[in-house]
Amino acid sequence: MAELRVTKVEQGQTKIRSVPIAVTPEGFWCCPSPVAFQKTLKAHNSLHKPKSSSPPPPPPSKTTAHRKQTILNEKKPTFGPSRSISDGQRALGPEAPDAPARSASMAVERVPRPKVENLPRKVAIEFGEPGTSDMKVILLGKQGFCVKLSIHKNVLVENSNFFADKLAEQQSNSSCLEIEECEDVEIYVETVGLMYCKEMRQRLMKQSVSRVLRILKIAEVLGFNSCMQSCLEYLEAVPWVGDEEEEKVVSSVLRLQNEGIGVSPVLKRVSSDISKAPKDTLSHIIGLVLGSNEERGRREMKSVVLKLLRENNSVSSSSNPSDVCNQTLYDSCRNCSSLLLSLFKQAAEPESPEKSVDNKDPLVKQIALASDNLSWLLDILADRQAADEFAVMWAGQQELVALHMKLPIVSRYHVSIITARLFVGIGKGELLPSKDTRQLLLQTWLQPLINDYNWLQHGCRSFDRKVVEEGIGRTILTLPLEDQQSIMLSWLGSFLKSGDSCPNLQKAFEVWWRRTFVRPYVDGQQGSSLQSDSSMTS
Repeated sequence: MAELRVTKVEQGQTKIRSVPIAVTPEGFWCCPSPVAFQKTLKAHNSLHKPKSSSPPPPPPSKTTAHRKQTILNEKKPTFGPSRSISDGQRALGPEAPDAPARSASMAVERVPRPKVENLPRKVAIEFGEPGTSDMKVILLGKQGFCVKLSIHKNVLVENSNFFADKLAEQQSNSSCLEIEECEDVEIYVETVGLMYCKEMRQRLMKQSVSRVLRILKIAEVLGFNSCMQSCLEYLEAVPWVGDEEEEKVVSSVLRLQNEGIGVSPVLKRVSSDISKAPKDTLSHIIGLVLGSNEERGRREMKSVVLKLLRENNSVSSSSNPSDVCNQTLYDSCRNCSSLLLSLFKQAAEPESPEKSVDNKDPLVKQIALASDNLSWLLDILADRQAADEFAVMWAGQQELVALHMKLPIVSRYHVSIITARLFVGIGKGELLPSKDTRQLLLQTWLQPLINDYNWLQHGCRSFDRKVVEEGIGRTILTLPLEDQQSIMLSWLGSFLKSGDSCPNLQKAFEVWWRRTFVRPYVDGQQGSSLQSDSSMTS
Protein backbone atom coordinates (compact mmCIF):
# COMPACT_ATOMS: atom_id res chain seq x y z
CA MET A 1 0.00 0.00 0.00
CA ALA A 2 1.47 3.34 -1.05
CA GLU A 3 0.65 6.77 0.23
CA LEU A 4 -0.96 9.85 -1.29
CA ARG A 5 0.28 13.30 -0.54
CA VAL A 6 -2.59 15.70 -0.21
CA THR A 7 -1.33 19.25 0.00
CA LYS A 8 -3.50 21.81 1.72
CA VAL A 9 -2.31 25.36 1.12
CA GLU A 10 -3.23 28.01 3.63
CA GLN A 11 -1.52 31.41 3.81
CA GLY A 12 1.64 30.19 2.15
CA GLN A 13 2.05 27.13 4.37
CA THR A 14 1.89 23.54 3.17
CA LYS A 15 0.54 20.65 5.19
CA ILE A 16 0.99 17.07 4.01
CA ARG A 17 -1.66 14.48 4.77
CA SER A 18 -1.10 10.79 4.14
CA VAL A 19 -4.00 9.00 2.51
CA PRO A 20 -3.96 5.29 1.54
CA ILE A 21 -3.98 4.60 -2.20
CA ALA A 22 -4.04 1.56 -4.46
CA VAL A 23 -1.08 0.40 -6.53
CA THR A 24 -1.76 -0.39 -10.19
CA PRO A 25 0.53 -1.66 -12.98
CA GLU A 26 0.56 1.85 -14.44
CA GLY A 27 1.96 3.38 -11.30
CA PHE A 28 0.42 4.92 -8.23
CA TRP A 29 -3.30 5.63 -8.44
CA CYS A 30 -3.51 8.51 -6.02
CA CYS A 31 -7.28 8.97 -5.81
CA PRO A 32 -7.91 9.96 -2.18
CA SER A 33 -10.42 8.17 -0.06
CA PRO A 34 -13.76 9.85 0.64
CA VAL A 35 -12.64 10.39 4.24
CA ALA A 36 -9.89 12.76 3.13
CA PHE A 37 -12.33 14.98 1.28
CA GLN A 38 -14.90 14.82 4.03
CA LYS A 39 -12.37 15.90 6.66
CA THR A 40 -11.15 18.75 4.46
CA LEU A 41 -14.68 19.95 3.69
CA LYS A 42 -15.66 19.59 7.34
CA ALA A 43 -12.74 21.71 8.45
CA HIS A 44 -13.56 24.26 5.75
CA ASN A 45 -17.21 24.47 6.79
CA SER A 46 -16.34 24.78 10.47
CA LEU A 47 -14.09 27.75 9.71
CA HIS A 48 -16.93 29.43 7.81
CA LYS A 49 -19.44 29.07 10.62
CA PRO A 50 -20.22 32.44 12.25
CA LYS A 51 -19.05 32.58 15.83
CA SER A 52 -21.52 33.79 18.37
CA SER A 53 -20.48 37.07 19.93
CA SER A 54 -20.39 36.73 23.68
CA PRO A 55 -19.57 39.61 26.09
CA PRO A 56 -16.05 39.58 27.51
CA PRO A 57 -15.75 38.09 30.97
CA PRO A 58 -15.83 40.65 33.78
CA PRO A 59 -12.45 41.62 35.23
CA PRO A 60 -11.57 39.76 38.40
CA SER A 61 -11.94 41.60 41.63
CA LYS A 62 -8.93 42.71 43.59
CA THR A 63 -9.56 40.16 46.30
CA THR A 64 -9.74 37.30 43.79
CA ALA A 65 -6.64 38.48 41.98
CA HIS A 66 -4.72 38.81 45.21
CA ARG A 67 -5.83 35.31 46.28
CA LYS A 68 -4.72 33.75 42.98
CA GLN A 69 -1.38 35.52 43.14
CA THR A 70 -0.88 34.25 46.67
CA ILE A 71 -1.61 30.67 45.61
CA LEU A 72 0.84 30.92 42.71
CA ASN A 73 3.55 32.29 44.96
CA GLU A 74 2.97 29.42 47.37
CA LYS A 75 3.37 26.84 44.59
CA LYS A 76 6.60 28.35 43.20
CA PRO A 77 9.88 27.10 44.71
CA THR A 78 11.53 29.68 46.90
CA PHE A 79 15.26 30.28 46.57
CA GLY A 80 15.53 33.19 48.98
CA PRO A 81 14.62 36.83 48.47
CA SER A 82 18.16 38.09 47.84
CA ARG A 83 18.63 35.67 44.92
CA SER A 84 15.29 36.53 43.36
CA ILE A 85 16.09 40.22 43.42
CA SER A 86 19.52 39.81 41.97
CA ASP A 87 18.17 37.53 39.21
CA GLY A 88 15.54 40.09 38.34
CA GLN A 89 18.08 42.84 38.22
CA ARG A 90 20.36 40.79 35.97
CA ALA A 91 17.45 40.02 33.69
CA LEU A 92 16.27 43.58 33.36
CA GLY A 93 19.54 45.42 33.42
CA PRO A 94 19.71 49.20 33.04
CA GLU A 95 16.95 49.27 30.39
CA ALA A 96 14.38 47.45 32.48
CA PRO A 97 12.04 50.42 32.97
CA ASP A 98 11.55 50.79 29.17
CA ALA A 99 10.69 47.10 28.52
CA PRO A 100 6.88 47.37 28.92
CA ALA A 101 6.72 50.26 26.48
CA ARG A 102 8.79 48.38 23.88
CA SER A 103 6.52 45.32 24.18
CA ALA A 104 3.43 47.46 23.66
CA SER A 105 4.88 49.08 20.55
CA MET A 106 5.71 45.67 19.06
CA ALA A 107 2.13 44.51 19.64
CA VAL A 108 0.78 47.57 17.83
CA GLU A 109 3.09 47.05 14.84
CA ARG A 110 1.82 43.43 14.21
CA VAL A 111 0.04 42.92 10.90
CA PRO A 112 -3.59 41.71 11.41
CA ARG A 113 -4.26 38.16 10.21
CA PRO A 114 -6.53 37.97 7.13
CA LYS A 115 -10.07 36.71 7.53
CA VAL A 116 -10.76 33.01 7.24
CA GLU A 117 -13.23 33.57 4.39
CA ASN A 118 -10.47 35.03 2.20
CA LEU A 119 -8.05 32.14 2.68
CA PRO A 120 -7.88 29.64 -0.23
CA ARG A 121 -8.79 26.02 0.40
CA LYS A 122 -6.73 23.83 -1.91
CA VAL A 123 -5.98 20.15 -2.24
CA ALA A 124 -3.23 18.96 -4.58
CA ILE A 125 -3.37 15.40 -5.93
CA GLU A 126 -0.86 13.66 -8.17
CA PHE A 127 -1.72 10.63 -10.32
CA GLY A 128 0.72 8.06 -11.66
CA GLU A 129 4.46 7.97 -11.00
CA PRO A 130 5.56 10.98 -8.94
CA GLY A 131 7.04 13.76 -11.07
CA THR A 132 5.91 12.34 -14.42
CA SER A 133 2.66 14.29 -14.89
CA ASP A 134 2.50 16.79 -17.75
CA MET A 135 -0.98 18.25 -17.20
CA LYS A 136 -2.75 20.25 -14.51
CA VAL A 137 -6.53 20.17 -14.06
CA ILE A 138 -7.96 22.59 -11.52
CA LEU A 139 -11.43 21.82 -10.17
CA LEU A 140 -13.21 24.82 -8.71
CA GLY A 141 -15.95 23.61 -6.42
CA LYS A 142 -18.53 25.45 -4.39
CA GLN A 143 -17.59 27.78 -1.51
CA GLY A 144 -14.14 28.36 -2.93
CA PHE A 145 -12.97 24.77 -2.54
CA CYS A 146 -10.24 23.98 -5.07
CA VAL A 147 -8.54 20.75 -6.15
CA LYS A 148 -5.45 20.69 -8.37
CA LEU A 149 -4.86 17.43 -10.22
CA SER A 150 -1.46 16.52 -11.63
CA ILE A 151 -2.18 13.98 -14.35
CA HIS A 152 -1.05 12.78 -17.76
CA LYS A 153 -2.39 14.31 -20.95
CA ASN A 154 -2.34 11.07 -22.92
CA VAL A 155 -4.47 9.35 -20.24
CA LEU A 156 -7.10 12.10 -20.47
CA VAL A 157 -7.20 12.03 -24.28
CA GLU A 158 -7.49 8.24 -24.45
CA ASN A 159 -10.30 7.94 -21.90
CA SER A 160 -12.30 11.17 -22.01
CA ASN A 161 -13.99 12.71 -25.02
CA PHE A 162 -14.59 15.86 -23.00
CA PHE A 163 -10.89 16.43 -22.24
CA ALA A 164 -9.88 15.41 -25.76
CA ASP A 165 -12.13 18.11 -27.22
CA LYS A 166 -10.96 20.70 -24.70
CA LEU A 167 -7.31 20.04 -25.42
CA ALA A 168 -7.94 20.11 -29.16
CA GLU A 169 -9.54 23.55 -28.87
CA GLN A 170 -6.60 24.99 -26.91
CA GLN A 171 -3.02 25.42 -27.97
CA SER A 172 -0.90 22.32 -28.27
CA ASN A 173 1.46 23.46 -25.52
CA SER A 174 -1.31 24.14 -23.02
CA SER A 175 -0.75 22.28 -19.79
CA CYS A 176 -3.53 23.55 -17.54
CA LEU A 177 -7.33 23.32 -17.58
CA GLU A 178 -9.84 24.82 -15.19
CA ILE A 179 -13.24 23.24 -14.52
CA GLU A 180 -15.50 25.82 -12.93
CA GLU A 181 -18.57 25.23 -10.72
CA CYS A 182 -17.81 21.56 -10.19
CA GLU A 183 -20.73 20.19 -8.17
CA ASP A 184 -19.24 16.89 -7.02
CA VAL A 185 -15.50 17.39 -6.65
CA GLU A 186 -14.95 14.20 -4.68
CA ILE A 187 -16.54 11.94 -7.32
CA TYR A 188 -14.89 13.94 -10.12
CA VAL A 189 -11.47 13.10 -8.67
CA GLU A 190 -12.40 9.46 -8.17
CA THR A 191 -13.66 9.18 -11.76
CA VAL A 192 -10.42 10.63 -13.10
CA GLY A 193 -8.55 8.13 -10.94
CA LEU A 194 -10.48 5.31 -12.60
CA MET A 195 -8.74 6.24 -15.85
CA TYR A 196 -5.56 4.81 -14.32
CA CYS A 197 -7.23 1.55 -13.29
CA LYS A 198 -7.68 -1.44 -15.58
CA GLU A 199 -9.99 -3.45 -13.31
CA MET A 200 -12.65 -0.82 -12.72
CA ARG A 201 -15.22 -3.47 -11.84
CA GLN A 202 -13.16 -4.57 -8.83
CA ARG A 203 -13.00 -0.97 -7.66
CA LEU A 204 -16.75 -0.42 -8.09
CA MET A 205 -17.63 -3.58 -6.18
CA LYS A 206 -16.65 -1.83 -2.95
CA GLN A 207 -19.01 1.08 -3.60
CA SER A 208 -22.70 1.58 -2.86
CA VAL A 209 -25.36 1.95 -5.55
CA SER A 210 -25.81 5.65 -4.82
CA ARG A 211 -22.07 6.30 -5.16
CA VAL A 212 -21.84 4.37 -8.43
CA LEU A 213 -24.71 6.47 -9.78
CA ARG A 214 -22.71 9.59 -8.94
CA ILE A 215 -19.68 8.14 -10.73
CA LEU A 216 -21.87 7.28 -13.72
CA LYS A 217 -23.10 10.86 -13.90
CA ILE A 218 -19.56 12.31 -13.92
CA ALA A 219 -18.40 9.67 -16.41
CA GLU A 220 -21.22 10.72 -18.72
CA VAL A 221 -20.12 14.35 -18.50
CA LEU A 222 -16.52 13.40 -19.24
CA GLY A 223 -17.43 11.01 -22.05
CA PHE A 224 -15.64 8.22 -20.18
CA ASN A 225 -17.30 5.32 -22.03
CA SER A 226 -15.42 2.42 -20.43
CA CYS A 227 -16.31 3.74 -16.98
CA MET A 228 -19.97 4.08 -17.95
CA GLN A 229 -19.98 0.50 -19.20
CA SER A 230 -18.42 -0.75 -15.96
CA CYS A 231 -21.01 1.17 -13.93
CA LEU A 232 -23.83 -0.37 -15.98
CA GLU A 233 -22.41 -3.86 -15.47
CA TYR A 234 -22.30 -3.18 -11.74
CA LEU A 235 -25.90 -1.90 -11.69
CA GLU A 236 -27.11 -4.89 -13.68
CA ALA A 237 -25.71 -7.32 -11.11
CA VAL A 238 -26.16 -5.60 -7.76
CA PRO A 239 -29.55 -5.70 -5.92
CA TRP A 240 -31.54 -2.47 -5.73
CA VAL A 241 -32.91 -1.95 -2.26
CA GLY A 242 -36.20 -0.05 -2.03
CA ASP A 243 -38.43 1.71 -4.54
CA GLU A 244 -36.54 5.00 -4.21
CA GLU A 245 -33.20 3.44 -5.14
CA GLU A 246 -34.80 1.58 -8.06
CA GLU A 247 -36.30 4.79 -9.42
CA LYS A 248 -32.92 6.54 -9.20
CA VAL A 249 -31.19 3.71 -11.08
CA VAL A 250 -33.83 3.53 -13.81
CA SER A 251 -33.89 7.31 -14.34
CA SER A 252 -30.08 7.45 -14.50
CA VAL A 253 -29.89 4.58 -16.97
CA LEU A 254 -32.68 5.91 -19.18
CA ARG A 255 -30.68 9.09 -19.57
CA LEU A 256 -27.96 7.08 -21.34
CA GLN A 257 -30.18 5.47 -23.97
CA ASN A 258 -29.08 7.93 -26.66
CA GLU A 259 -25.37 7.68 -25.78
CA GLY A 260 -24.77 4.42 -27.63
CA ILE A 261 -24.14 2.55 -24.39
CA GLY A 262 -25.77 -0.83 -23.83
CA VAL A 263 -28.40 -0.08 -21.17
CA SER A 264 -30.87 -2.84 -22.06
CA PRO A 265 -29.38 -5.44 -19.64
CA VAL A 266 -30.10 -3.08 -16.74
CA LEU A 267 -33.57 -2.10 -17.93
CA LYS A 268 -34.60 -5.72 -18.47
CA ARG A 269 -34.98 -5.96 -14.72
CA VAL A 270 -37.96 -3.58 -14.88
CA SER A 271 -39.26 -4.19 -18.42
CA SER A 272 -39.95 -7.26 -20.50
CA ASP A 273 -39.73 -7.97 -24.21
CA ILE A 274 -42.22 -10.83 -23.96
CA SER A 275 -45.33 -10.13 -25.99
CA LYS A 276 -47.60 -12.01 -23.57
CA ALA A 277 -50.68 -9.94 -22.73
CA PRO A 278 -51.00 -8.61 -19.16
CA LYS A 279 -54.49 -10.10 -19.06
CA ASP A 280 -53.10 -13.62 -19.35
CA THR A 281 -50.57 -13.06 -16.58
CA LEU A 282 -53.14 -11.52 -14.23
CA SER A 283 -55.64 -14.28 -14.99
CA HIS A 284 -52.98 -16.87 -14.20
CA ILE A 285 -52.14 -15.23 -10.86
CA ILE A 286 -55.78 -14.94 -9.81
CA GLY A 287 -56.41 -18.53 -10.87
CA LEU A 288 -53.51 -19.76 -8.73
CA VAL A 289 -54.76 -17.82 -5.69
CA LEU A 290 -58.36 -18.95 -6.08
CA GLY A 291 -57.36 -22.58 -6.60
CA SER A 292 -55.09 -22.84 -3.56
CA ASN A 293 -56.12 -25.32 -0.87
CA GLU A 294 -53.60 -24.07 1.71
CA GLU A 295 -55.51 -21.62 3.87
CA ARG A 296 -52.67 -19.52 5.26
CA GLY A 297 -50.87 -19.05 1.96
CA ARG A 298 -54.13 -18.30 0.17
CA ARG A 299 -55.17 -15.63 2.67
CA GLU A 300 -51.76 -13.96 2.68
CA MET A 301 -51.59 -13.80 -1.10
CA LYS A 302 -55.16 -12.51 -1.30
CA SER A 303 -54.19 -9.58 0.90
CA VAL A 304 -51.02 -8.96 -1.14
CA VAL A 305 -52.82 -9.03 -4.50
CA LEU A 306 -55.59 -6.79 -3.14
CA LYS A 307 -52.99 -4.27 -1.92
CA LEU A 308 -51.11 -4.28 -5.23
CA LEU A 309 -54.29 -3.81 -7.25
CA ARG A 310 -55.18 -0.86 -5.03
CA GLU A 311 -51.80 0.67 -5.84
CA ASN A 312 -52.53 0.14 -9.54
CA ASN A 313 -55.79 2.04 -9.12
CA SER A 314 -53.98 5.06 -7.66
CA VAL A 315 -51.40 5.29 -10.49
CA SER A 316 -53.52 4.16 -13.42
CA SER A 317 -53.27 6.70 -16.22
CA SER A 318 -55.38 5.10 -18.95
CA SER A 319 -58.62 3.13 -19.09
CA ASN A 320 -57.38 0.17 -21.10
CA PRO A 321 -55.38 -1.59 -18.33
CA SER A 322 -58.32 -1.08 -15.97
CA ASP A 323 -60.76 -2.61 -18.47
CA VAL A 324 -58.49 -5.61 -18.97
CA CYS A 325 -58.25 -6.17 -15.23
CA ASN A 326 -62.00 -5.83 -14.68
CA GLN A 327 -62.75 -8.28 -17.47
CA THR A 328 -60.37 -10.80 -15.91
CA LEU A 329 -61.96 -10.34 -12.50
CA TYR A 330 -65.49 -10.85 -13.83
CA ASP A 331 -64.43 -13.97 -15.68
CA SER A 332 -63.23 -15.34 -12.34
CA CYS A 333 -66.47 -14.23 -10.67
CA ARG A 334 -68.56 -16.18 -13.15
CA ASN A 335 -66.41 -19.28 -12.73
CA CYS A 336 -66.70 -19.10 -8.92
CA SER A 337 -70.44 -18.49 -9.12
CA SER A 338 -70.94 -21.50 -11.38
CA LEU A 339 -68.82 -23.64 -9.07
CA LEU A 340 -70.81 -22.47 -6.05
CA LEU A 341 -74.12 -23.35 -7.70
CA SER A 342 -72.78 -26.79 -8.60
CA LEU A 343 -71.66 -27.38 -5.00
CA PHE A 344 -75.07 -26.31 -3.69
CA LYS A 345 -76.75 -28.78 -6.01
CA GLN A 346 -74.52 -31.57 -4.76
CA ALA A 347 -75.14 -30.65 -1.13
CA ALA A 348 -78.91 -30.49 -1.66
CA GLU A 349 -79.16 -34.03 -3.01
CA PRO A 350 -81.10 -36.43 -0.71
CA GLU A 351 -78.22 -38.88 -0.39
CA SER A 352 -75.92 -36.19 0.90
CA PRO A 353 -74.39 -37.32 4.22
CA GLU A 354 -74.48 -33.77 5.51
CA LYS A 355 -76.92 -33.82 8.46
CA SER A 356 -75.33 -31.98 11.42
CA VAL A 357 -73.70 -28.65 12.11
CA ASP A 358 -70.44 -30.25 13.20
CA ASN A 359 -70.03 -32.26 10.02
CA LYS A 360 -66.67 -31.51 8.36
CA ASP A 361 -67.51 -32.92 4.97
CA PRO A 362 -65.16 -31.78 2.18
CA LEU A 363 -68.19 -30.45 0.30
CA VAL A 364 -68.80 -27.92 3.08
CA LYS A 365 -65.19 -26.76 2.87
CA GLN A 366 -65.46 -26.34 -0.88
CA ILE A 367 -68.60 -24.20 -0.47
CA ALA A 368 -66.80 -22.06 2.11
CA LEU A 369 -63.79 -21.68 -0.19
CA ALA A 370 -65.88 -20.72 -3.23
CA SER A 371 -67.84 -18.17 -1.16
CA ASP A 372 -64.64 -16.69 0.27
CA ASN A 373 -63.21 -16.37 -3.24
CA LEU A 374 -66.30 -14.50 -4.41
CA SER A 375 -66.09 -12.16 -1.40
CA TRP A 376 -62.46 -11.43 -2.22
CA LEU A 377 -63.26 -10.68 -5.86
CA LEU A 378 -66.09 -8.41 -4.71
CA ASP A 379 -63.66 -6.50 -2.47
CA ILE A 380 -61.32 -5.96 -5.41
CA LEU A 381 -64.13 -4.78 -7.69
CA ALA A 382 -65.50 -2.45 -5.01
CA ASP A 383 -62.06 -0.87 -4.57
CA ARG A 384 -61.89 -0.37 -8.31
CA GLN A 385 -65.42 1.12 -8.33
CA ALA A 386 -66.49 -1.57 -10.78
CA ALA A 387 -68.81 -3.77 -8.68
CA ASP A 388 -72.14 -2.70 -10.23
CA GLU A 389 -72.14 -5.65 -12.59
CA PHE A 390 -71.45 -7.98 -9.68
CA ALA A 391 -74.64 -6.72 -7.99
CA VAL A 392 -76.59 -7.51 -11.17
CA MET A 393 -75.08 -10.99 -11.33
CA TRP A 394 -75.79 -11.73 -7.67
CA ALA A 395 -79.36 -10.42 -7.80
CA GLY A 396 -80.09 -12.88 -10.60
CA GLN A 397 -79.03 -15.99 -8.62
CA GLN A 398 -82.60 -17.27 -8.25
CA GLU A 399 -81.62 -20.92 -8.44
CA LEU A 400 -78.96 -20.49 -5.78
CA VAL A 401 -81.51 -18.85 -3.47
CA ALA A 402 -83.92 -21.76 -3.96
CA LEU A 403 -81.20 -24.22 -2.97
CA HIS A 404 -80.14 -22.03 -0.05
CA MET A 405 -83.16 -23.00 2.05
CA LYS A 406 -82.50 -26.70 1.57
CA LEU A 407 -79.04 -26.68 3.12
CA PRO A 408 -78.04 -26.53 6.80
CA ILE A 409 -76.88 -23.15 8.06
CA VAL A 410 -73.33 -24.36 8.52
CA SER A 411 -73.08 -25.00 4.79
CA ARG A 412 -74.88 -21.95 3.46
CA TYR A 413 -74.03 -19.03 5.77
CA HIS A 414 -70.88 -18.19 3.80
CA VAL A 415 -73.10 -17.09 0.92
CA SER A 416 -74.88 -14.58 3.17
CA ILE A 417 -71.52 -12.91 3.81
CA ILE A 418 -71.43 -11.99 0.12
CA THR A 419 -74.93 -10.50 0.39
CA ALA A 420 -73.97 -8.50 3.47
CA ARG A 421 -70.87 -7.15 1.70
CA LEU A 422 -73.01 -5.94 -1.20
CA PHE A 423 -75.40 -4.10 1.12
CA VAL A 424 -72.46 -2.46 2.92
CA GLY A 425 -70.98 -1.37 -0.43
CA ILE A 426 -74.27 0.16 -1.58
CA GLY A 427 -74.72 1.89 1.79
CA LYS A 428 -71.24 3.43 1.55
CA GLY A 429 -71.60 4.40 -2.10
CA GLU A 430 -68.86 2.01 -3.25
CA LEU A 431 -71.19 0.69 -5.95
CA LEU A 432 -74.20 2.34 -7.54
CA PRO A 433 -76.47 -0.26 -9.12
CA SER A 434 -79.75 0.76 -10.70
CA LYS A 435 -83.03 0.98 -8.80
CA ASP A 436 -84.30 -2.26 -10.31
CA THR A 437 -81.09 -4.05 -9.33
CA ARG A 438 -81.28 -2.78 -5.75
CA GLN A 439 -84.93 -3.77 -5.48
CA LEU A 440 -84.29 -7.25 -6.93
CA LEU A 441 -81.28 -7.71 -4.67
CA LEU A 442 -83.37 -6.98 -1.56
CA GLN A 443 -86.27 -9.16 -2.69
CA THR A 444 -83.94 -12.07 -3.50
CA TRP A 445 -81.33 -12.05 -0.72
CA LEU A 446 -82.62 -10.08 2.30
CA GLN A 447 -84.71 -12.93 3.73
CA PRO A 448 -81.92 -15.55 3.36
CA LEU A 449 -79.62 -13.09 5.12
CA ILE A 450 -82.13 -12.69 7.96
CA ASN A 451 -82.37 -16.46 8.26
CA ASP A 452 -78.61 -16.80 8.64
CA TYR A 453 -78.12 -13.68 10.76
CA ASN A 454 -77.90 -15.37 14.13
CA TRP A 455 -75.23 -17.77 12.86
CA LEU A 456 -73.28 -14.91 11.24
CA GLN A 457 -73.10 -13.05 14.54
CA HIS A 458 -71.70 -16.00 16.49
CA GLY A 459 -69.94 -18.08 13.83
CA CYS A 460 -68.14 -15.45 11.75
CA ARG A 461 -65.39 -13.48 13.49
CA SER A 462 -65.08 -10.86 10.73
CA PHE A 463 -68.81 -10.05 10.78
CA ASP A 464 -69.53 -6.47 11.93
CA ARG A 465 -73.16 -6.27 12.91
CA LYS A 466 -73.45 -2.47 13.11
CA VAL A 467 -71.85 -1.91 9.71
CA VAL A 468 -74.04 -4.53 8.05
CA GLU A 469 -77.25 -3.20 9.62
CA GLU A 470 -76.39 0.33 8.55
CA GLY A 471 -75.72 -0.89 4.99
CA ILE A 472 -79.02 -2.80 4.80
CA GLY A 473 -80.99 0.18 6.12
CA ARG A 474 -79.39 2.65 3.71
CA THR A 475 -79.97 0.30 0.78
CA ILE A 476 -83.66 0.05 1.64
CA LEU A 477 -83.99 3.82 1.95
CA THR A 478 -82.69 4.32 -1.63
CA LEU A 479 -85.90 2.72 -3.01
CA PRO A 480 -89.18 4.47 -3.73
CA LEU A 481 -91.32 5.03 -0.63
CA GLU A 482 -93.83 2.31 -1.53
CA ASP A 483 -91.04 -0.29 -1.79
CA GLN A 484 -89.55 0.97 1.45
CA GLN A 485 -92.87 0.40 3.18
CA SER A 486 -93.22 -3.15 1.88
CA ILE A 487 -89.72 -4.17 2.98
CA MET A 488 -89.87 -2.38 6.36
CA LEU A 489 -93.18 -4.01 7.29
CA SER A 490 -91.82 -7.42 6.36
CA TRP A 491 -88.72 -6.78 8.44
CA LEU A 492 -90.81 -5.59 11.38
CA GLY A 493 -92.64 -8.92 11.52
CA SER A 494 -89.34 -10.84 11.51
CA PHE A 495 -87.75 -8.59 14.13
CA LEU A 496 -90.69 -8.89 16.51
CA LYS A 497 -90.42 -12.69 16.31
CA SER A 498 -86.66 -13.14 16.38
CA GLY A 499 -85.27 -10.13 18.23
CA ASP A 500 -81.46 -10.16 18.26
CA SER A 501 -81.43 -12.99 15.71
CA CYS A 502 -82.67 -10.46 13.14
CA PRO A 503 -80.91 -7.35 11.83
CA ASN A 504 -81.79 -4.26 13.87
CA LEU A 505 -83.01 -1.71 11.32
CA GLN A 506 -84.57 0.73 13.76
CA LYS A 507 -82.72 3.77 12.38
CA ALA A 508 -83.93 3.06 8.86
CA PHE A 509 -87.42 2.39 10.25
CA GLU A 510 -87.44 5.83 11.89
CA VAL A 511 -86.44 7.53 8.64
CA TRP A 512 -89.13 5.67 6.71
CA TRP A 513 -91.68 6.58 9.43
CA ARG A 514 -90.91 10.31 9.15
CA ARG A 515 -91.08 10.15 5.37
CA THR A 516 -94.44 8.41 5.53
CA PHE A 517 -96.26 10.12 8.44
CA VAL A 518 -94.47 13.32 9.47
CA ARG A 519 -93.29 15.01 6.31
CA PRO A 520 -96.61 14.95 4.40
CA TYR A 521 -98.37 16.54 7.44
CA VAL A 522 -95.71 19.27 7.65
CA ASP A 523 -95.92 19.91 3.89
CA GLY A 524 -99.69 20.16 4.16
CA GLN A 525 -99.49 22.74 6.93
CA GLN A 526 -97.18 24.83 4.74
CA GLY A 527 -99.64 24.63 1.83
CA SER A 528 -97.30 22.75 -0.44
CA SER A 529 -98.94 20.52 -3.03
CA LEU A 530 -95.75 18.66 -3.91
CA GLN A 531 -94.60 15.51 -2.16
CA SER A 532 -91.11 15.85 -0.72
CA ASP A 533 -88.52 13.60 -2.31
CA SER A 534 -86.25 13.38 0.70
CA SER A 535 -82.96 11.46 0.57
CA MET A 536 -82.42 11.62 4.31
CA THR A 537 -80.36 8.77 5.66
CA SER A 538 -79.01 8.08 9.07
